[in-house]
Amino acid sequence: EGKRSPNPALWWVNDQGDEVKWSFREMTDLTCRTANVFTQACGLQTGDRLALILPRVPEWWLASVGCIRTGVIYMPGTTQMKAKDILYRLQVSGAKAIMTTDTLAPEVDSVEPECPSLKTKLLVSDHSREGWLDFRSLIKSASPDHICIKSKTLDPMAIFFTSGTTGFPKMAKHSHGFALRSYFPACRKLLQLKTSDVFWCMSDTGWILATLGCLLEPWTSGSTVFVHHLPQFDPKVIIETLFKYPITQCLAAPSVYRMVLQHNFTSLRFPTLEHCLTGGEALLPEEQEQWNRQTGVLLYQAYGQSETGISCGTLRGMKIKPGSMGKAIPPFDIQIIDDKGNIQPPNTEGNIGIRIKPTRPIGLFMCYEKNPEKTAEVECGDFYNTGDRATIDEEGYFWFLGRSDDVINASGYRIGPAEVENALAEHPAVAESAVVSSPDPVRGEVVKAFIVLNPEFSCHDQDELIKELQQHVKSVTAPYKYPRKVEFVSELPKTITGKIKRSELRKKEFGQK
Repeated sequence: EGKRSPNPALWWVNDQGDEVKWSFREMTDLTCRTANVFTQACGLQTGDRLALILPRVPEWWLASVGCIRTGVIYMPGTTQMKAKDILYRLQVSGAKAIMTTDTLAPEVDSVEPECPSLKTKLLVSDHSREGWLDFRSLIKSASPDHICIKSKTLDPMAIFFTSGTTGFPKMAKHSHGFALRSYFPACRKLLQLKTSDVFWCMSDTGWILATLGCLLEPWTSGSTVFVHHLPQFDPKVIIETLFKYPITQCLAAPSVYRMVLQHNFTSLRFPTLEHCLTGGEALLPEEQEQWNRQTGVLLYQAYGQSETGISCGTLRGMKIKPGSMGKAIPPFDIQIIDDKGNIQPPNTEGNIGIRIKPTRPIGLFMCYEKNPEKTAEVECGDFYNTGDRATIDEEGYFWFLGRSDDVINASGYRIGPAEVENALAEHPAVAESAVVSSPDPVRGEVVKAFIVLNPEFSCHDQDELIKELQQHVKSVTAPYKYPRKVEFVSELPKTITGKIKRSELRKKEFGQK
């Protein structure tokens, strides 16, 4: 109808002053070319898996849509991963291809001999590398003509890795219904995006929120996706960006808003900003009020998981109850349930449950891939048990209380204690350790490690040893998992059967708050 706003589909910037603006027509052309690269140059077929480990670069969007067009299942991952994390993901998923940058290519090469299913390595770089296909040159020579597969709602689309209390991350598999959900009028009420909106979602590309907030939600509404490369979260850069560009809505973890508020800028009255949403961890009511006071913009809360996407939220224009994460968003029927799946009355603590019987709602994960035991474990009567604790009030607003397990939520990153404990166990100084969450004024929660030292290390300089242990964890697993707090103890609290009582340590931490 010629009514498209002049804004681009993708507007990407970085600190060096580079800028990419692609219209929806250009996105169509480029993602069709990407689809042809996947099926022709890489030989990938519908149902094959591609590990997508890219920072916030335009090629992440091309690869995501290219996979959706071809039926290749994409598996986003954070660029903070180390060789061991990548090896686990490639092996457990049976990935046929991986797409990444110069930084992680050597890590991939180091584990490739242990990944028999890996056939293709795609590099996003201005330099070539032996054994890798050059994505940027392939896309230039690929045909822009591609016929999209006729995907069904329940065909698999993506796999998101999600941390648990024990063992390695689980694979939450989502269908194309996850994308379809963003088209439902009831789901569009959360943000109420328009074609004139410029939407900035600051999620790491490895999380489900990036697929939802940086791609599906804005583009189903015809809005502009704004992206800043942001290698690190720098509050000064975020503030300058909100002043410089015509951003109308933004979505970020509470820690981002917290950092901005603590930066003591003279003015936070951003000229075009109209709406702000947050989720991924708890937000204090006073922070919500402070943001509104200093920016003149209300800060709305949402809630979700890798298994659900955004399932709960305060819709734009709906009454905000500070500290509440809002109401259930259709098609999800969300209730507070006990451990047997019985619905609890208002103001009673219980588990957040999403009804899956008689009909499993569109947009909920299909299963934990290759893990039927875990899939069965989270089914609770007629509900999927999220493992999160909350209450619901008489008006249907949910109030988050915390995890029912020991998963740590730091700055929106889910961290399983076992992942950190396993990394610490590899250091010769550590006899045993227990990892829990600990309160932090900026990040909400941080990782804290209680460590029992081997006797020969008990006389070492403790400050130096803490630094060494932190560095060790950063070197063997994704750096965001490292313990920001460390306490040396003579023994850990345990049950009669010898299991560590993390709950006791956690109470100690939050009791001191």
